[in-house]
Amino acid sequence: MEHRLPAPPLIDARALDLDQALQLLQQAGAALPDGEPRSQAWLQALLDALCDLSSKDALTGLVNRRSFEMALAREVDRVARSGEAALLLMLDIDHFKAINDTHGHGAGDEVIRAVATAVAQTVRPMDLVARVGGEEFAIILPNCATHVGLAVAERVRERVSQLGIPVGSGQVLQVTISLGGAFAPQWVRSSPLLWTERADRQLYRAKAEGRNRACLEPQVDSLVSAEEKGMLFAPLNPDTQQDLP
Repeated sequence: MEHRLPAPPLIDARALDLDQALQLLQQAGAALPDGEPRSQAWLQALLDALCDLSSKDALTGLVNRRSFEMALAREVDRVARSGEAALLLMLDIDHFKAINDTHGHGAGDEVIRAVATAVAQTVRPMDLVARVGGEEFAIILPNCATHVGLAVAERVRERVSQLGIPVGSGQVLQVTISLGGAFAPQWVRSSPLLWTERADRQLYRAKAEGRNRACLEPQVDSLVSAEEKGMLFAPLNPDTQQDLP
């Protein structure tokens, strides 16, 4: 005989204290829900707005670090299952501290917003651009062939270098970025941390070589780390894997 769980009790929307949720949206400059307050459509819009607020960076509107890490984990799993190449680019704004020190933090914010917009407009709609730190960004590029990775990174770098960013008092700034990239090892169950570390190493190399450049990990196929090699035959889902004969 099939046992069904009892239906959860209905919640009276009139009993919910939603003032803090509405204040959060107002403080973030987000639009408040339309429609009849506490109606089903209004409550759904409120939940959607709160989810959007928790996943986005307030300054740029890009995906924030938490959402980036979740997306990166999903992409690691997808690459291991499909074998399709995927590129992770880490980038930051060169000499950003000098911009803040010379022109103020307001100017720094304008620079961050302008760079974020330029990067997001340069990559494909399917690519994910995130702000992961103060002046640090990351881009996940699914299904990105290894032979075009450097061209993509160079296109992003060039787009930012061509910006003229107004920062008040008639001043227009030009900035550059450094980028480092690594491909996820195909058919290997890697980890987000290992993938990020590989891209970060290339970013450090770009800075050490003079900044305003893109460096990608060379010889992708031969640079699988010992940790990733150990994961090669690890089951993607141990709970469902069947014993081999």
